[in-house]
Amino acid sequence: MDARVSELFGSGNGHCSGSQASNVKSGNGFGVAPKKACVKNNMKANKARFSRNFKPSNNTPYVLPPEAEEGNIEYKLKLVNTTQYRFEHLATQMKWRLQEGRGEAVYQIGVEDNGMLAGLSEEDLRTSLNTLHRLAEKVGADITVLREREVDDDSDVPRKIAEVLIRKVPDDQQFLDLRVAVLGNVDSGKSTLLGVLTQGELDNGRGRTRLNLFRHLHEIQTGRTSSISFEILGFNSKGEVVNYSESRTAEEICESASKMITFIDLAGHHKYLKTTIFGLTSYCPDFAMLVVSANTGIAGTTREHLGLAMALKVPIFIVISKVDLCTRATVERTVRQLERVLKQPGCNKVPIVISSADDAVTAAQQFAQSPNITPILTLSSVSGESLDLLKVFFNILPPLSNSKEQEELMQQLTEFQVDEIYTVPEVGTVVGGTLYSGICREGDDLVVGPTDSGHFHKLTIESIQRNRSACRVLRAGQAATLALGNFDRSLLRKGMVIVSPEMDPTICWMFEAEIVLLFHAKTFHKGFQVTVHIGNVRQTATVEAVYGKEELRTGEKAVVLFKFIKHPEYLKVGAKMLFRESVTKGIGHVTKLQPIAQYRLSHSEDDEA
Repeated sequence: MDARVSELFGSGNGHCSGSQASNVKSGNGFGVAPKKACVKNNMKANKARFSRNFKPSNNTPYVLPPEAEEGNIEYKLKLVNTTQYRFEHLATQMKWRLQEGRGEAVYQIGVEDNGMLAGLSEEDLRTSLNTLHRLAEKVGADITVLREREVDDDSDVPRKIAEVLIRKVPDDQQFLDLRVAVLGNVDSGKSTLLGVLTQGELDNGRGRTRLNLFRHLHEIQTGRTSSISFEILGFNSKGEVVNYSESRTAEEICESASKMITFIDLAGHHKYLKTTIFGLTSYCPDFAMLVVSANTGIAGTTREHLGLAMALKVPIFIVISKVDLCTRATVERTVRQLERVLKQPGCNKVPIVISSADDAVTAAQQFAQSPNITPILTLSSVSGESLDLLKVFFNILPPLSNSKEQEELMQQLTEFQVDEIYTVPEVGTVVGGTLYSGICREGDDLVVGPTDSGHFHKLTIESIQRNRSACRVLRAGQAATLALGNFDRSLLRKGMVIVSPEMDPTICWMFEAEIVLLFHAKTFHKGFQVTVHIGNVRQTATVEAVYGKEELRTGEKAVVLFKFIKHPEYLKVGAKMLFRESVTKGIGHVTKLQPIAQYRLSHSEDDEA
């Protein structure tokens, strides 16, 4: 774990202007060494590849990267005069690509296997697309032509290539699900933007659309999010938006959507920072959307949220909202301010400003492939300007993990992380969270813990709901709520895990972690107490020892022994860790656990009773 993200955290209150951000140098009090010359060369190379406005040339490049055996991208020169045998072979190949992309595949028509853009005549291209349509029908999928381009060669007849998205028609709720954490300073328009996307109607300029997202009365009164809420945006197999605009219920959206974007709406105010960190660490978002107000620019917690996403290695893209309130010059100034922060050594990102649907398609594909690329969109939730570009971006955005990684997780023993606990009338105790590994079904007998004494309690899964609709099977990586019937709620707390009885979970009071101290006002030493965030675990821990050093200062690394002060926790070696206390902040990963000796599985007196 390196210290390069320390520049983004500041002294804890997150207040920093664009000019301050752009003038960050080595020796700035954060203890971060300057980058080597090779990083500068890489930045220059990246800048050469991607221009700021990202406007593609009319002359399409002659070569793409060679086709990969694995993955969901397939090159096809042409699909004309196909025999029955070849048609069956192509259908099998399409199934493989769809499986690799977890229900999505991208076909490049008019491209040779080595990446050479040969192009096709208009007649051959139409015939190839018709063949592709028949193939998709056979395997239960739909096709959407993303774009067509002319190849700039010297022939008299114009030749074209086409990029086509193939998406599986959903069955049994097995749609592709991407989780997007929504970050940004207070009053930047996060909840309003989500309201517009999920409700399908524009805002009135006074925050009407965000009212459906709030969970508490004080949130409605102040207009500020203080808790974590979830909203869904669906896309069907043809790439059309599926949301609440036509009086649909969540169940109807799930039934008709092939791809689901689950937004995790997090708090922007600094006093709710612990809630925001918990949302980032426990809900395992695939991507983070940083919302910046065009009229205020980088203010408040914007830099801190950017630093949190980078520390947890969550790919981040930026949406500049409220462009209807500003002149074009003000919007441009905010874009330049963001570009300066993203290009500085602490971030080392390549910003791409999206200004057309073509840009949105390319940026979404490049964004998932390279962690350095950061797309930037400018839009308005009131006028609706460029909202369609954001929807195109979400529609094309591919999953980060492939089917092989998903299968490996599903073959492991069941492990469900408890993030929320409810009591629902006529249902009983309900827990919400994410299935980290394995498969969970209705009627499964599992165990939950650890308790304060390190024990686990037996329970039975009565029913499962995913995205507010019933679901019989839950697979690794999916978020859901589990009904536990009459299980005693007082035995549960956030941070617990529901696991298979065959698992031998490591429960510990003490653990070692290799950390980087991002910011601390004085010195970090034995006896210091911090709030530790590791996955869904959030608890105060005491520093028992700093190995090899008496104390730590900002920017320094060390292996530190921590001890929880309230109850033991279930941890894993290698888990990412983030800790804080007032202005103190640090990141790291767990290197060693000290399991408790008296651990027993499901043999407490409560179970026997």
